[in-house]
Amino acid sequence: MADVVEVLVPGGKATAGPPIGPALGPLGINVKAVVDEINKQTSNFNGMQVPVRIDVDEKKNFTVTVGIPPTTALIKKEVNIEKGSPEPNMQIVGDLPMEAAVRIARMKANDMLSYDLKNAVKEVVGTCVSVGVSVDGKRPKEVLAAIDAGTYDSVFV
Repeated sequence: MADVVEVLVPGGKATAGPPIGPALGPLGINVKAVVDEINKQTSNFNGMQVPVRIDVDEKKNFTVTVGIPPTTALIKKEVNIEKGSPEPNMQIVGDLPMEAAVRIARMKANDMLSYDLKNAVKEVVGTCVSVGVSVDGKRPKEVLAAIDAGTYDSVFV
């Protein structure tokens, strides 16, 4: 029977300490080798929390599967902020270009409820509301209305 360990780690900076070490130690595999593999695969997500799944088979072979960080983490990385606004409706802490919203939507496509890119981008823009980030210099709710009106249809191709 295979064992599965799912953890959230800092991109490119996982260590043998908690949560990885204690979870993998009892399975009898080389924790350092697993940590090295996780860091290699998550280096692009530096500064973000990344979901990671480690499958360990009966022969102590392991497979690391890296998920996509949460949408909020991707937005914060794009606009180069460490945390969202303490008052999202009052205080804007960054501006996300529409191209970046589309890029994030494409990255997160498999994790989203949306059936098409247009609605996936609307999910990303909706997340900007709670983070306190404007989109293309406008309030996210204005951008959502513009998306519905077809203003941005050319970027969803």
